[in-house]
Amino acid sequence: MTILYGRGFAAVNYPTGMNLGGDPSQALVHATTTGNFVVTLSSVDLGQGIKTIAAQCAAEVLGLSVDNVMVETADTDTGPHCMGTFASRGTHRVGNAVIMAAREAREVMLEVAAEEMEVDPADLETDGSGYIKLKGSEEKKISIFDVAGIAHFQQGRTISGRGMFLKPRSYPVPETGEMDPDSAQSHACTVIDVAVDDETGVVDIVKIFSVYEMGRALNPAMVHQQIAGGAWMGVSHALYETTEPYYPDRSHGPTDFSSYLMPGPGDTPPVTSVILERPVQNGPFGGKGIGEMTANSPIPAVANAIFDACGARVEELPITPERVLRALDIARNSAVEG
Repeated sequence: MTILYGRGFAAVNYPTGMNLGGDPSQALVHATTTGNFVVTLSSVDLGQGIKTIAAQCAAEVLGLSVDNVMVETADTDTGPHCMGTFASRGTHRVGNAVIMAAREAREVMLEVAAEEMEVDPADLETDGSGYIKLKGSEEKKISIFDVAGIAHFQQGRTISGRGMFLKPRSYPVPETGEMDPDSAQSHACTVIDVAVDDETGVVDIVKIFSVYEMGRALNPAMVHQQIAGGAWMGVSHALYETTEPYYPDRSHGPTDFSSYLMPGPGDTPPVTSVILERPVQNGPFGGKGIGEMTANSPIPAVANAIFDACGARVEELPITPERVLRALDIARNSAVEG
């Protein structure tokens, strides 16, 4: 038995959004009587963190703490329209819509404050801590809490805003096929070290290194978590997951999730991730999509690392010990015949 070590890498790019009639998302923003703000979406949070990003975008525009923003991902029957949670579009599409809605709400908020303070709205600014103040003055200010109450109970105004982001559909140029199918492209490179047992065919992932360029990281901690989670998914796809391992013979497939193979905590290697920020002009504060692509590059990187370790090229997923051993036999026979 020999343990063979190898390193493989794979580079990918991934589109943000789809070419689906504008691929729109809407957002609504309104103030409560207590000066908190509610962002209403029909965009589903699957664990990727869209609620956090939406709250951050709204808070940044409105000039208050993210703790003062609540995000509702409403029923799609009653909430504003969203095409869906797919195509790594959430941060880009929803973030832009929230920013547009928050800007409209902010404009009303400053108008209410200006009337109360007897100044011009253009002379006011938010300080980021929950106050609206006269530009150049630290003394003349009013809290957003008070402004919300004044709007509701004295001026009879609703501090609210609407936002909708879409990208016009692009049609192919008949002569060339040229088109513009997405809003941006994110990029990544993953390097994986593996150890391959040439007697059993078992592959162990030793380390994973990834570099991602995804515009601007609106929440760096969540980006790193996304990369680590995607690495786990990529390794799972590469080495474990399958519903029909002997297709078309389906007699050996898993019947429930207790027999469906996925890597456990002991199979999860150290993941090192680096973020490259290249803000994109049409993204929310420069952000692009990163979600799905984090599971893409680890898969070919694993396959390339196995080939580097033992010369066995496996072209089917998952790369099971059986397939590694068969590929090793083919490689050895080819070497003998050569």
